[in-house]
Amino acid sequence: MKIYIKNMVCIRCKMVVKEELAKLGIEHKTVELGEVDLTAPFTAELHDQLKTNLTKFGLELMDDKKSVLIQRIKNVIIEMVHYSDEPLVVNFSVYLSEKLNHDYTYMANLFSEVQGTTIEKFIISHKIERVKELLVYNELNLTEIAYLMHYSSVAHLSAQFKKVTGLTPSYFKQMKDKRRNMLEDM
Repeated sequence: MKIYIKNMVCIRCKMVVKEELAKLGIEHKTVELGEVDLTAPFTAELHDQLKTNLTKFGLELMDDKKSVLIQRIKNVIIEMVHYSDEPLVVNFSVYLSEKLNHDYTYMANLFSEVQGTTIEKFIISHKIERVKELLVYNELNLTEIAYLMHYSSVAHLSAQFKKVTGLTPSYFKQMKDKRRNMLEDM
């Protein structure tokens, strides 16, 4: 049996869910972003207790099928952008359809209707957030970041970054460096 959890987007969230399951004695096979595969169904009382416990951490058990699908779409995107270095060998629409066993047009329309943005814009915003992280870490140059994030060129990355943030990647990096220097001068 699978249960789905909203706002579960990082490794720390997975640890919280595992701890809460253990506290309640709920056995599980796997805990992935947004979903838990239980070894057996659990009582309504345990369901309510888990729901209450997860809410304290900003997590939410989901029962509505459309909400579950939206969260699963988000989790696939987050996993792809933040935790996978492998480039896709097929279009994202095909990948998403195969991964979630739904028609892409249906998912895209549902996502836009519920989220107020397109899947493409959601992906772009997450890619730009990841690029910001990489710029702040200062371990890779822009060419390496463009390659890692599967952009066709540095120019494409820079144009998309500027469109989303209003800043060029190099200006964003300069701002970070200036803030660090100001803090060191204090």
